Amino acid sequence: MSESMMFNLAPSFIPLTGEDRRFPVRRIYCVGRNYLDHIREMGGDEREPPFFFQKPADALVLDGACVPYPSATEDFQHEVELVLAIGTRGRNIETGDAARFVCAVGVGIDLTRRDLQLKARDRGRPWEPGKSFDHSAVCSELLPWAAPHLPEHGLIELSVNDEVRQTADLGQLIWSCAEIVSQLSRQYLLMPGDLIYTGTPAGVGALRPGDQVVAEAQQIGSVRISIGEPAAG
Repeated sequence: MSESMMFNLAPSFIPLTGEDRRFPVRRIYCVGRNYLDHIREMGGDEREPPFFFQKPADALVLDGACVPYPSATEDFQHEVELVLAIGTRGRNIETGDAARFVCAVGVGIDLTRRDLQLKARDRGRPWEPGKSFDHSAVCSELLPWAAPHLPEHGLIELSVNDEVRQTADLGQLIWSCAEIVSQLSRQYLLMPGDLIYTGTPAGVGALRPGDQVVAEAQQIGSVRISIGEPAAG
């Protein structure tokens, strides 16, 4: 096989705070509609439980990166989210046991081509064009987690060019972190290397080339990216 035909099979890795080892990413799951104010902001059904969608592992973006403005959109938006990293294989996990399966936590940004997402939603089609594109999953370093409970409170916010756009407390999650792990494990076998983005609060908004974006979760971490010009070719 020629070099030009070889596949790059190297997995994506995320640094772990205070450790030399890194977290190898297997799958990226995201939760839709998990803050009431964001459901109202987007015009959704407040009584509908959250659902899950995926992003490819190679969509991962780490701290300090410049993300090119994506193609095929005129409405590129940010969504700040708490991220859970799965460290133990599990299926049909009980809510009270969920913390045992999470080895680290972080803060992420679910980057979204909103116009494509809404077109797909209105036509009853999958969300991949709006959610699962290149460079769409931003994540901070991961903080190792060994507490008996998953984060239940704490400020999470996102700013663009030093202006706060999104701010909330993790206690406002409709479905808690433990409930999310439990529900997802009833649909998929969770494996070490899986990431779960737990949903975004209100305040989502457009990004443009030149923007400086910072996402933070209290006592967990932060991540900074910049938005670049559209990629050539």
